[in-house]
Amino acid sequence: MPRSLLHDRGFSRREVLVLGAGAFVAAALPFAGRRRRRLRRRTVPMMGTVADLSVVTDDDGRASVALDAAVRALRLVETSMTRFDPRSDVGRANLGAAAGPVAIGPETRTVIEHALSWATSSDGAFDPCLGRAVALWDVTERDAPPPDGSWARLAGRRLYERVDVGLSSDGLPVVSFADPDVRIDLGGIAKGHGVDRAVRALREAGIEDGLVNVGGDLYALGRSEDGDPWRVGVRSPTDPASLIDTIDVEDGAVATSGDYERAFLHEGRTYHHLLDPRTAAPRVTDVHSVTVTGDSCLHADAAATALFGATPGEAARLLRARPDRLALRTTV
Repeated sequence: MPRSLLHDRGFSRREVLVLGAGAFVAAALPFAGRRRRRLRRRTVPMMGTVADLSVVTDDDGRASVALDAAVRALRLVETSMTRFDPRSDVGRANLGAAAGPVAIGPETRTVIEHALSWATSSDGAFDPCLGRAVALWDVTERDAPPPDGSWARLAGRRLYERVDVGLSSDGLPVVSFADPDVRIDLGGIAKGHGVDRAVRALREAGIEDGLVNVGGDLYALGRSEDGDPWRVGVRSPTDPASLIDTIDVEDGAVATSGDYERAFLHEGRTYHHLLDPRTAAPRVTDVHSVTVTGDSCLHADAAATALFGATPGEAARLLRARPDRLALRTTV
């Protein structure tokens, strides 16, 4: 990776830290007279967005080692769980699991199992198996809907029920599909898992305080450089210069799903990347952004996706049914 894209830099306490692909602004709460520790930051293109990592330490060597380890953890998640690479676990599964079991790594197995659990809990509002529909809609490349309603045959299929995750005869994780239309897409959960893995890498490197944000999925580790909780500001989906919420976070995750960063406008309607499994098309809703807090970024990520467009009653029922200590923070 060019050095210009992987850079360490100290930031003053008074400088607002703009993190990731635009969902959050984060900064510490000021505390007069308190000794400020140094904040070291690294920004890396990752998972189709930007990963922004910060650590608080006076030890430059430890900061560099820790940030290296966190970036490696994110890269491992990206390379194993992307649907865009036929050599990844997900890519190989999508190519071959309809014909028979395909071996996958243990982390990929864990994330797929969590994704299927969220699909079941949400009654299909979150479906990680709609990769064919996601590819058809590819909103970053389109300026009009796919022709001839080609997505309609994928609507309401509950394809997540046609996936089996198990072990081979020699004890290795495998996945198989009982429907050739299944295509795994972990875009609604793998970033959150990557954030959790990067935070684990920071902790293992001796870092107690820092931030990891990957395109709207964030974990605040410990406290800021002033010793106070991190303050996360959630950007407005309609005005990037303003905030719709501020959240004080210490050892916790925040995840936001929105319709305003990946979308196209056609004949007066906005088509975004968040699909409704019931229609296999972009979800029709007046909601533009959903923010969820929790202990795990993986689960906050999945929840923000599952709850996008849900009614308050539906959201409350789903969160009550989950054991993940999540809270719906903001819906606009």
